Amino acid sequence: MNNRTRWLVLVLVLGVAGVVALWPRDRAPEPPPTPTRPTQDVAALRAQAQLRACPPAGEGGVDVTCLGDGTRTALALKGPLLINFWATWCQPCQEELPVLDSYAKQPGAVPVVPVLVDSREADGLELLARLGVRLPSVYDGADELRKRVKAPIPLPATYFVGADGSVRLITDPPVFKAPEQVEKAVR
Repeated sequence: MNNRTRWLVLVLVLGVAGVVALWPRDRAPEPPPTPTRPTQDVAALRAQAQLRACPPAGEGGVDVTCLGDGTRTALALKGPLLINFWATWCQPCQEELPVLDSYAKQPGAVPVVPVLVDSREADGLELLARLGVRLPSVYDGADELRKRVKAPIPLPATYFVGADGSVRLITDPPVFKAPEQVEKAVR
């Protein structure tokens, strides 16, 4: 095959490929993927989780959903307050949530608010119920709170909000294993 024939074949192949790429298609759009499990009744999950009431809305707060009752609220970054970002798929989060719940039951404990991210509300409620964690919890589906405090992507991430409004990431320890560690971190 000579060079002229090779070029002719190449041009012909590219032309056919272009026509195929631009040819209109009458296919119906693909349906969205079906969930791996049926959607659960969120109201029933809320009742099962028995979460304590969320903190009252605060001026200048970040708009989140209270997991306990589904209402929208503005979570104010006014302390003292401990904010814990978690997700249902995060194994260290699952170990840390009961520790935070245990700490919060102690007299004089700083209020603790777990913030569900990167997960569905129903899955978060189901996990909290299974763990027996009753902390007032919120859902930050739009990641607004996480953006406001500049929280890192790795979870869990826990922040102490001081009385003066200062926000500090707690890194020692990175995951709480005992209520005494929480108490030490908020001093």
